[in-house]
Amino acid sequence: MTDKIVIVGGGAGGLPLASSLGKKLGRRGRAEITLVDNSASHIWKPRFHEVATGAIDADLDAVDYRAHARRNHYHFALGKMQSVDRENKQLVLAPHCNAAGEEVLPERRLDYDYLVLAVGSRGNDFNTPGVRDHCLFLDSREQADRFHDRFLDLCLRANHRAEPLSIAIVGGGATGVELAAEIHHAVALLKLYGHEQLDRSRLRVDVIEAGPSLLPVLKPALAATVKSELEKMGVNVHLNTKVKRADAEGFVTADDQRIDADIRVWAAGIKAPSFLAELGLAHNRINQLMVSSTLQTEDPSIFAIGDCCACEMSENKFVPPRAQSAQQMAKHLSRNLQRQIAGEALKPFTYRDHGSLVSLSNYTAVGSLMGSLRGGSVFVEGWLGRMMYISLYRMHQVALYGWIRTAMLLLAGRFNKLWRPRLKLH
Repeated sequence: MTDKIVIVGGGAGGLPLASSLGKKLGRRGRAEITLVDNSASHIWKPRFHEVATGAIDADLDAVDYRAHARRNHYHFALGKMQSVDRENKQLVLAPHCNAAGEEVLPERRLDYDYLVLAVGSRGNDFNTPGVRDHCLFLDSREQADRFHDRFLDLCLRANHRAEPLSIAIVGGGATGVELAAEIHHAVALLKLYGHEQLDRSRLRVDVIEAGPSLLPVLKPALAATVKSELEKMGVNVHLNTKVKRADAEGFVTADDQRIDADIRVWAAGIKAPSFLAELGLAHNRINQLMVSSTLQTEDPSIFAIGDCCACEMSENKFVPPRAQSAQQMAKHLSRNLQRQIAGEALKPFTYRDHGSLVSLSNYTAVGSLMGSLRGGSVFVEGWLGRMMYISLYRMHQVALYGWIRTAMLLLAGRFNKLWRPRLKLH
């Protein structure tokens, strides 16, 4: 009887895992692989800030799950995970409805021998009053599109009235920093496309960080470089500033200072989806499932990878929630599941820090490479950093398409730039 592997979540970990298992096991009939996602297409999450500002057209950059499944010998099921029947080894999918609220697909059950949860993370508002009602998040394609629509509308109004435009971002991590830089770049480009009265001098962008520095994953010197680059663009950086509430006009800090903004973005902290805490499996305070070194939960037939799991590297030190972590886990788990099906022992996962890079739009990129691989870090910035940042996404594409298809996509992208606008304008 063929083993059934069900993967929930088609993100940075789930989609490469499905691709790898499809090629290794699905094509040879050694296992039946099914990928489940509530969306019909995939966008690499580290690029959501570019979708939000229009720097990339998500429709051109998206991976269609059904087409990808056909090419890579796995099945795709559109739907949202509702629960897990662990006793009968079944994944329960909630009824799927269209935009009008009409039921398209009923509740379904998928049998599994091995279940992999790769559902990622969401923004953590830390129960701050007003955030859910008055702030935008960048956790999904839909949320990025919502920001894009709001951003274009306000830019149009600001240009017509020759008035200022203000955007405040809570969170000085990669998402907040990269979004702030992309906003400045987008406004500069909009001036080329008919927004003559919209000038970067009229733009106010605030980045609000509760900690003493931006980007705690970087060395202090590199974090200071990022802060300096943002300030050169005109971004106002507020460190050691905690937000105690949000409202329709902006944010109120712990010391009762107001930072008003037309658009309010929350990009501070992460947590795993709340339904994971309802599975009866060990989890932490931010809903991440606790996994062993083999990436198994308490239930040995259920695995978890990426942001939705907590995997201890050493005492009280866990694998960081990054795209590279999810990709490494996916690669390791693919091999382990092949070992499992072959009746071999599973091997422990070892995280290797390849460093961190932060893009400041087309201006520059700053970060460190290699991490602990060579006992230290290589610091990069400027044009070289920008090229290396872009290469991270290309390697993601290679994992999905292979080298030849990725090269063709790169070539097609170059041709698109010759006739398409440099910014998505609708």
